[in-house]
Amino acid sequence: MNVAVSGYLHKSMADQDWKCLIIPNNISIGAYPFRQRTHCAPNILWVRSFHQIYNPTLAIRILNTLLQTHPGATLTMVGPDKDGSLEQCKALAKELAIERHVTFTGLLPREKWVEIAAKCDIFINTTNFDNLPVSVVEAMALGMITISTNVGGVPYLIENNQNGLLVPAGDEVAFIEAIWRVIDNSSLCQRLSSAARKKSEEFDWSNIKVLWNKLFYSISP
Repeated sequence: MNVAVSGYLHKSMADQDWKCLIIPNNISIGAYPFRQRTHCAPNILWVRSFHQIYNPTLAIRILNTLLQTHPGATLTMVGPDKDGSLEQCKALAKELAIERHVTFTGLLPREKWVEIAAKCDIFINTTNFDNLPVSVVEAMALGMITISTNVGGVPYLIENNQNGLLVPAGDEVAFIEAIWRVIDNSSLCQRLSSAARKKSEEFDWSNIKVLWNKLFYSISP
């Protein structure tokens, strides 16, 4: 029996006639204090390794456009550099003269970036390719409004307009429009925040271990 960590991988394996079941990666939900967003300020968080497949420079361009309508907007980018993309982001922020609106923290332990997340309302996931990003599950657990590209396994996690917002990969305009939507619509903000937390609770170890136990019992002699 093969195990897939997402519906996306499950489909890919099933297409190859592999027998498999879905057991997602887990989180400890208690490590993520929920704060319902009753309204959204343009304070954005991005958490990922700096690598071109995650398209981090798109986050800088999104902020630059957002500043034209919301001059107090901020972006915090958390994660280590993998291929020089961090320096590219810093250079782009300098070129656009928006350095004071961007914070680059480098790699942080979970508890540190969770503290930062408490001061942000919107989480963006700009990746071009993905499976089931744990950072997105974590952001949802915190009650953040999560806006992500609709690639790979993400649509199996985020249901558009229900527990988050999905946009096409690389589409800066769609990201901006999604951010405007939640900033201007407090009822949408509240609904997405609550639903995101509820979805993330499915990934708590108390639920995932049940799936593993069922698998082990099914294959035990």
